[in-house]
Amino acid sequence: MLDRLHEQVGAAGLIAAAAIPGLGAVVDQHTAAVRDILTVGVESGAVVVAGSVLLAGYAQGVLDHLRESDRPLRVPADPIGWLHADWVSVRLLAVCALAKDLRPGRPVGSTGNLPSLA
Repeated sequence: MLDRLHEQVGAAGLIAAAAIPGLGAVVDQHTAAVRDILTVGVESGAVVVAGSVLLAGYAQGVLDHLRESDRPLRVPADPIGWLHADWVSVRLLAVCALAKDLRPGRPVGSTGNLPSLA
């Protein structure tokens, strides 16, 4: 799930956040909020897996809420579009940033069999 989320939201969004300081600050705020919610920030291998699973579950909950509200996921098509991204897109981008931090140098969702985003 985290791999697919990264493909749909994180890849372009993280590049935009790195290039646009204001957006980077907003993503940092969302990242801190998600981290606080999930109490992620662990270092051992077994707990990293648990952190990835928690992140995937959190992201799935956000997506489920979106579906229940009959609203589509609106991922900006270009970096400037991220300046006007909705709360859900930025929150999911924050999940991608946290997942990347959990496993630096490794594919985002490489910790096990996580459910698909579809």
